[in-house]
Amino acid sequence: MATNNVEALRAAHESWNRRDFAGLVRNAAEGLVYTDNARGLKLNSRDKFLEWTEAWAKAFSDGQITNPEYIDAGDIVVARFTVEGTNDGPFGSLQPTGARMSLPFCEVCHFDKQGRIVLGGCYYDQYTLLTQLGHIQPMAEAA
Repeated sequence: MATNNVEALRAAHESWNRRDFAGLVRNAAEGLVYTDNARGLKLNSRDKFLEWTEAWAKAFSDGQITNPEYIDAGDIVVARFTVEGTNDGPFGSLQPTGARMSLPFCEVCHFDKQGRIVLGGCYYDQYTLLTQLGHIQPMAEAA
C-alpha cells in the first residue's frame, strides 16, 4: 500500500500531465530546494520550481510523464518514469525542432513530517535528450 508521500508525488506528476501547476506544487514546501542535475540548475524556492516545470511544459506542450514507478523509503520517495513529448516550444536557449523525445528520468524527493516536499532533484541524460531533439549528432560507432 502506497504511503501519503508516494501518493503526493504521484498526484504532482498527474497534475503536470494535466498542466495543473497549482496542483503540482500543492504538496511542496515554500522553501523547496530542487535540482535539475543534468542541467546543473538549483531551484531555491517553490516559485522557481514552478517556473522550471512550466518551461518544460512550454517546450513540450504535449509532454507526459508515463510508466511511473514509485519506491517508498519513508520520508524519501524515488520515482522512475519516462517523459515523452514533441519539442514545439523553446527549451532554454534552444529553438524548437518539432522532434519527439522519450527520455527516462529518476527523481528523488524528501518529505517533511507534514508531507510536503522540501528537497528534490531529477536525473536524466541530457546528451540523449539533445540528440533526440536534433541539436547534436550522435557519436559515431567505433569500427
